[in-house]
Amino acid sequence: MWVLRCSAPRGPPVISFHSRDQLQNCTNNSWRARSGRIVPRSDRSRSCLRPGRQFITDVIIEGQTSMRATRVWVVTAALVHPRLRRKHQCVADLLDSKYELVNSSKTFNAHELMFGSMAPDAEMVTTPKPEQHIVFVTDFSCVNNSMFVRMNNRLFRAPYRWIIIDSSSISNRESLLNSMENVIILSDSEVIISQKDDKGSYNLDYVYKIESRRTWLKHQFGCWNPKEKLKTAVDNRVIALRRRNLKGLEISACYVVTDNDTLKHLTDGLNAHIDPVTKVSFPTINHLFDFINANRKFVYTNSWGYLINGSWSGMTGYLVEGRVEIGGSPMFLTAERLPYVEFVTSPIPTKSKFVFRQPKLSYEYNLFVLPFKNNVWYCCIATFFVLCFAVFVVTAWEWKKFNSDKERYTDAGILRNKITDILLIVFGAACQQGSSTALKGSLGRIVMFILFLAFLFLYTSYSANIVALLQSSSPRIRSLEDLLHSRLKFGVQDTVYNRYYFRMATEPIRKTIYETKVAPSGTNPKFMSLEEGVKKMQKGLFAFHMDTGVGYKFVGKYFNEQEKCNLKEIQYLQVQYPWIAIRKHTPHREILKIGLRRIQEHGLQSRENVFFYLKKPKCSGHVTSFVSVSIVDCYPAILVLLYGYSVAFALLLMEILLHWRRQRRQFYHF
Repeated sequence: MWVLRCSAPRGPPVISFHSRDQLQNCTNNSWRARSGRIVPRSDRSRSCLRPGRQFITDVIIEGQTSMRATRVWVVTAALVHPRLRRKHQCVADLLDSKYELVNSSKTFNAHELMFGSMAPDAEMVTTPKPEQHIVFVTDFSCVNNSMFVRMNNRLFRAPYRWIIIDSSSISNRESLLNSMENVIILSDSEVIISQKDDKGSYNLDYVYKIESRRTWLKHQFGCWNPKEKLKTAVDNRVIALRRRNLKGLEISACYVVTDNDTLKHLTDGLNAHIDPVTKVSFPTINHLFDFINANRKFVYTNSWGYLINGSWSGMTGYLVEGRVEIGGSPMFLTAERLPYVEFVTSPIPTKSKFVFRQPKLSYEYNLFVLPFKNNVWYCCIATFFVLCFAVFVVTAWEWKKFNSDKERYTDAGILRNKITDILLIVFGAACQQGSSTALKGSLGRIVMFILFLAFLFLYTSYSANIVALLQSSSPRIRSLEDLLHSRLKFGVQDTVYNRYYFRMATEPIRKTIYETKVAPSGTNPKFMSLEEGVKKMQKGLFAFHMDTGVGYKFVGKYFNEQEKCNLKEIQYLQVQYPWIAIRKHTPHREILKIGLRRIQEHGLQSRENVFFYLKKPKCSGHVTSFVSVSIVDCYPAILVLLYGYSVAFALLLMEILLHWRRQRRQFYHF
């Protein structure tokens, strides 16, 4: 890289941007370069860059109001051809004795111009960022015809911008474009050619090619003259919109097809659950081709493409190799794909998640202890013992008061003054069970009435809560870790990306889910069709990983309203919505991006999404329906019953053993 520098010593030069003061000091002394010396103004001609400071200022600043801190490179062949004195005069004319252009290196409406120079075959290896703030300025009459051939074609591509001043005669205007015939200036380039007309004005035109083999195309940027300054064109649309007509250029798009039957139903909507991503984007890409007036070429593959042994497969491989321009089937935006392809827009509102019916509350908790909070249970226990004590006191008082009544000892219906009898009758009242014994006195009857009434309210509240809990689902499964440790079985929709991402999972919980739930050792991986997985999910205790947008169509087909109310989603794949990707560094990037955005804004994409994808069904209220009680719901009660049977049987054996020992002692005693 050769750059003008004030009194620069010999040695490898570097890129140098000069501020206004630095440039003025340098020009006050002398401008020297390794290849020669710039002569003073009195010895140089004024043939190059004739429009001067005001022209460049108007075009760069007023015509490009979006630029800030713009850095201007003056491209000259002087440093490549030191013997051609006129080449030095191009730069010297730019930096005249009055330093007009140098002194214009100041702020214009928050825009700052800084100037430097470079050789046409220099490499921009140390170009300051951001690159979109760099403008190259050159005069075609100051360089030979081979200059543009030697220039790095990358410098003519976005985001760099060019102003080429052509001061040749009107009859020789085609020589500039002929000299640039082999230069790659495509639809994303911003190259302005300034040509002087017979009235002294400079016409400014954008030039570009749709592809390198086609002819040059022009559209007007504006015109400039010293009196009226810059007048921009009436068409003030962005460049991408001006150049969206590709005039029948063939552009290839790649689609992912996992079932050959999909090729027969890309537009009729049949079998929407098979390759839905391709079917929903196929009409969108067709609209895009119509928008840019391009001929279409379709390529099909069976995978979105993954990095395997250092190379990309599938659709991503086609994009990386440059064999296609557009990835027609949206794919997940991942960190490993970002350096190789460019993601434009996300047209599909769907994700892949684990979907399951939340299990009954009884699968996670003991329903028989849930109706009351701990404080209520403590109060119930305290009430139980208080009533036991009250009944015991009243019973003891009645037996003491009526101790002379001999009939009370023979009446089996009178409650005895024993702790076991009192505990049994109070416990029976709590369980809403009657008793064959009771208190006969007035005080005793009042106590018994209060006893049964208090436990009636408690029993009613308890039973009502039990019925409600039997119809409730468990909110306990909220994360992948909860899902992993639950009793649910697993299934995964059989797609290319599911098989890849589940197998390549490295995060501990996700990896454990795949190794223990989806593909346990010694068994076949549990990948299945969408319809089969939804049917298993309907039966309950089954988590199915599926494309939610398409899967909910089957949910609406098979599930009743009650079953839709307890659906739960948990994200597994660490990716966002699918995105449409295009080839990296394609010259049609902005055109394609604007086209896809407009298709979305006009509702064409939404129409396809509504046809192919459904949102999660809304619960329209818990519909009253019959809920059968399973063994799991009654499991704690059955355990209590079994424990009771075991204790009763053990007591029976003990009584039989004690009775047998007594009889044996009596036998030997006699």
